Amino acid sequence: MDTIPRDHFSHVPERICGLVDLAYNLWWSWNPEARVLFKQLNQEAWKKSVHNPVRMLREIPTEFLDQAAANPEYLHRYDIIMHRFRRSMDTTSGWFSEAYGSISTPTIAYFSAEYGLHHSLPFYAGGLGFLAGDHLKECSDLGIPVVGVGFMYSKGYLHQHIRPDGWQDGISEPLDRDAAPITRVLDANGEHLVVQVPHIDPPIYVAVWQVQVGRVPIYLLDTDIGLNDPVNRTISSQLYTGDLEQRLRQEIVLGIGGRKVLHVLGIEYAAVHLNEGHPAFALLERIRERVASGMTFEQALDLVRGTSIFTTHTPVPAGHDVFPFDLIDRYFGSYYPSLGIDRNTFLQLGLHPENPDGGFNMTALALRASAHHNGVSRTNGAVARQMWRCLWPGEPEKDVPIDHVTNGVHVPTWMNERVRELFDRRIGPVCPDWMAVHEDPAIWELVEEIPDKDLWQLHTWLKAKLFVRMRERKRVKWSEGQEEPINLVAEGSFLNPSVLTIGFARRFSTYKRAYLIFEDPERLKRILTNPWRPVQIIFAGKAHPADDDGKRVLQEIYRYAQRPEFAGRIAFVEDYNEQMAQYLVHGVDVWLNNPLPPLEASGTSGMKAALNGVLNLSILDGWWVEGYNGRNGWAFGGEAVSCNRDEVDAGAIYRLLEEEVVPRYYSRSIDGIPHDWVRMMKESIKSNGPQFSARRMVKEYVRKYYPALQTAAEADLRACRVAEAKRARESGPESGGGSGTIGFPGGDSV
Repeated sequence: MDTIPRDHFSHVPERICGLVDLAYNLWWSWNPEARVLFKQLNQEAWKKSVHNPVRMLREIPTEFLDQAAANPEYLHRYDIIMHRFRRSMDTTSGWFSEAYGSISTPTIAYFSAEYGLHHSLPFYAGGLGFLAGDHLKECSDLGIPVVGVGFMYSKGYLHQHIRPDGWQDGISEPLDRDAAPITRVLDANGEHLVVQVPHIDPPIYVAVWQVQVGRVPIYLLDTDIGLNDPVNRTISSQLYTGDLEQRLRQEIVLGIGGRKVLHVLGIEYAAVHLNEGHPAFALLERIRERVASGMTFEQALDLVRGTSIFTTHTPVPAGHDVFPFDLIDRYFGSYYPSLGIDRNTFLQLGLHPENPDGGFNMTALALRASAHHNGVSRTNGAVARQMWRCLWPGEPEKDVPIDHVTNGVHVPTWMNERVRELFDRRIGPVCPDWMAVHEDPAIWELVEEIPDKDLWQLHTWLKAKLFVRMRERKRVKWSEGQEEPINLVAEGSFLNPSVLTIGFARRFSTYKRAYLIFEDPERLKRILTNPWRPVQIIFAGKAHPADDDGKRVLQEIYRYAQRPEFAGRIAFVEDYNEQMAQYLVHGVDVWLNNPLPPLEASGTSGMKAALNGVLNLSILDGWWVEGYNGRNGWAFGGEAVSCNRDEVDAGAIYRLLEEEVVPRYYSRSIDGIPHDWVRMMKESIKSNGPQFSARRMVKEYVRKYYPALQTAAEADLRACRVAEAKRARESGPESGGGSGTIGFPGGDSV
């Protein structure tokens, strides 16, 4: 059923009405040619909509649409792009069907608490969400059968306002659902579909929304509806609430409610992929369905385990959700019997062996109820095996069944379109379809053939674009009377595009050590204010609303940016989001990353920077352990430290800046080009581009797990049929048991 509100777009001429369909599919967000269709209608309208085509089409004056519909050149481009768009929606084509089409392959239901898709849909907090978004975009490109489940956060994460004293305020701005690329899912009567979450009393209801990500649908759950009482309406208001009971309710709704929504929609799937432990209750609901069909709990657990993948990110014990047992009793007391087990057996599923009185641990549940586990980098996998070896007592740590699939980024999303055009000109003549096989390292060797001048000129243009964007944001706020003069200084008004620029942008958790470069303020000041070879730093990021320690770190950095002795060489960009991230990873010269090891799970922002020729200056943790080769950036912190870690790592950063980074950047040939620097840029692109692409990542998931999932799904289907047939025989014809339908594994209809 078509759920796009067509009446809102009756002013769009029929000749170009396909723009409406395109606007509601995020395919446009990673295909620059499609974005041009909207931008060419009117550049100012595109800018005013903040690159949101749904909002733009609703608000743009009709005259601009009529002009486009009468312009032969525009129509020619429109027809080509719309043909590409419709062809790309063919679910029977793509790498996956070519590689696996001859066998029956299981559809994956991908559950995640957040999705980083586009800034017009603020359903993300950080790297976990962007990994999920990039994963599903790549599944679309490859034609992998997957469906996403998540939350429709009506308040998003937060908008950030920095006071003159540097303290972060969170500003809530309700999402205008009708002006975003999201649609209501309708029921058989044409009404907004509402589903009751099973086993919860008083009842909780969710309205269902859909985001179309190329070929992949994501179904988002929204509790902010009139059927719910006021407390329940707020369950999906905000990502990662600090209230423990509300967090538990969120995870019940996401896991159990999300599973129910897929059933009501008739979506058949054979396996589940959990992105972190938040949605792990979905596995319990799959078990309950099988128990209801006549299986024992042990049989059902074994079958669900075989068709479940769990990706763990968090190497910090405090980062794993743990709920008090009395809270679990309150919400699951009536659920225990439906699984065919008692309370103690249920609680054992979430028990941490080294802290049995600590509560119900969602990661422990996810690990016990799934057979396939992975960390998100080689180092993260090793850390996870060490953390969770207690679940496999007697096993050597190396044999703990937690593998790794190192993260990657969606290349079409994060590669700047000008960079892609440059590669098209140089790589295209040798390999015209290079983007279709961009995980192949051999293709990227052609980057060496790009003239240094071309790559450097493009980089300086992107850098200038970053500064223009930062100043434009401040100009708009100043013109609206929302800005304090001192904030203009701290937020980048004095930055110089010709100066070596370091970027540091991420969530402000204390373990990420945003403060580290200020360990020796005097030494840093000498580096930044060197009259012949100056340096400047751009910070960006948000602290969690409940994280006062993170807010204090942010405030300290903001105050440094205000101090005159640093000569305006430090800037803090307010309200960091996906759009600003694009400008930063394209435009800075160096990407700084210095978390406390081994607490970096992966670190995809550095991958995005490397893809665009930005050089990484990073601690040897997360992905950089695999990415650094001695020629594509700089590394430090690989050694064990017994004294003050901050002092040692900060000293390493200062030395690298003084002795290697700054001299190399300012070492110019007579043509004004830093050829040694550009050589490192090329090495960064060609060594990291294919290795840390989402295409490599997703194909690795498929190759590592799909054969096992296929076998397990077939066994699950056979067992479901046997159990249903047995139940039908035992219940007899009068009970109606003999007329039950056999559904796909994982469905309520089994």
